[in-house]
Parts: sequence; structure tokens; C-alpha cells
Amino acid sequence: MMMSSTSPTPSLVLQGWLSEILSLIRSRGHPSWSQTILNSDRMPWFSTRLGLEAALSYPSPRLLTCHLPRHIFPKSFSCSTAKVIYTLRDPRDVVVSYYYFSKMCNSYEDPMSFEQFLRDFLNGELPHGSWFEHVQGWMEMKDQDNFFFITYEELKQDLQGSMRRICQFLGQDLDDDAVSSVVRNASFSAMRENPMCSSVLLPADIMDQTKGQFLRKGICGDWKNHFTVAQSETFDRIYQERMQGLNMAFPWDRH
Repeated sequence: MMMSSTSPTPSLVLQGWLSEILSLIRSRGHPSWSQTILNSDRMPWFSTRLGLEAALSYPSPRLLTCHLPRHIFPKSFSCSTAKVIYTLRDPRDVVVSYYYFSKMCNSYEDPMSFEQFLRDFLNGELPHGSWFEHVQGWMEMKDQDNFFFITYEELKQDLQGSMRRICQFLGQDLDDDAVSSVVRNASFSAMRENPMCSSVLLPADIMDQTKGQFLRKGICGDWKNHFTVAQSETFDRIYQERMQGLNMAFPWDRH
């Protein structure tokens, strides 16, 4: 089993991106699978009933995904052979992505304001809980051989290099043509044009396309267009307080 876990709040481009990258690696660069099967079917959310049923029906090795925190998994999981790819993104960009997603997704409450949404995020009061606790929980596995983590910022800076690192972790040896195909078909523009991963096929009672785009911008630092100076200062203070015990530096910590 190969499993991808993301930070708990839906950083949509990041989650969809890893789904495409892993699907393309699985098919050795051939895009037909990614272009004909919905990403949620290729990489089911096993934390849902339908996703679990789909996952159990697939042959091993399976591609699975979730937003679940580490402590929910049984202790035996730490000794399993499942390979975990944990993906992170600048939490400020996560807030922005989650805010717009909540407006589109009808199973989420439409945010009253960005200011309130940001407060709820910092307090861990959004549906998927605390981003800080989620990261700290999964990072307890960072020294295990079956655990690999990568950030959205690293993927943006060097998609090909990042993809080769993922292949090495998964024990997948792709030739240069296959690598080029993965990079080409996992680009933001290619994903936006692919109805199998852009959410346009989802019914309106699940995802209201009139309220935004599932794949919205695909950039780093969009939080700067949304945070006030005061909000940025508050976020930085709480981030430092909550993350100080982790003793790790992420790309966004250097700016």
C-alpha cells in the first residue's frame, strides 16, 4: 500500500497535485489512466465509506489518500510496510486555499469572513482540526524508512527533481521519457484542462462551480494578497509558539 497524507485542511492544489504525480508514476508516465478515471477513484479517500470500499476492492499496491491525523492510526501502522508520502504547504496559503474551498464545497459551512476563518484556523476549530497538531503528529515518523515528506514549495521550485525523489522512495525506476511525461501531465495547466482532476464533473450539490475554481491559482505566497499586516503578525506569533518544539525548518520559515 502506498498512502498519501496531507495536512488536515484542504490545500487543494497540493492534494490534487500529488494524486496526479503518483497516478502518473504508477502508470509509468502514460497519461491515459489519469485522463479517463476520476482522481478520487484512482486514489480513494479511505476515510470515507465509499473510499474504503473502493480501496479494499483494488489489488495491492494501492494508492490511498486521507487528511487523517497520525494518532487515529493503530500502533501497528508504524511497523507496517505501507509507504507514506506526507505533503505540506505554507500554512498561510493553506488558510487561503481552505477558505475558497469552503465557499465551493456544499458540505462545508460558507465562511462568514476571511478574518473569522483565519481565527478558526489558528484555534483549530475548522472541520479537520489543528494544522499544527497534524504536522507535529506525522513528523514523529520523519526518521522512519517508510515515511517521506515533501512541500508544495519544493514541488513548485523543482517538479522534476522532486518527482525523481518520490520515485526513489517508492522504488520506481522511470526512464527519461516517462519522467518528462509525468512532469508535463502533472503541470498546473494540464491538470486544469483535465476534467478527471479539476472537479468540473462533480454535481453542483457537492461542488458549486459558480463560486470558484477547484484549481484556483497554483502559486506560492497568495496569502500576501489576503492577510493584513496585523493578521500576518498574529499568525507569525502563533506559528512560532506552536511549532517551536518541532525543531525543523520548512521553506516558508526562511522568508
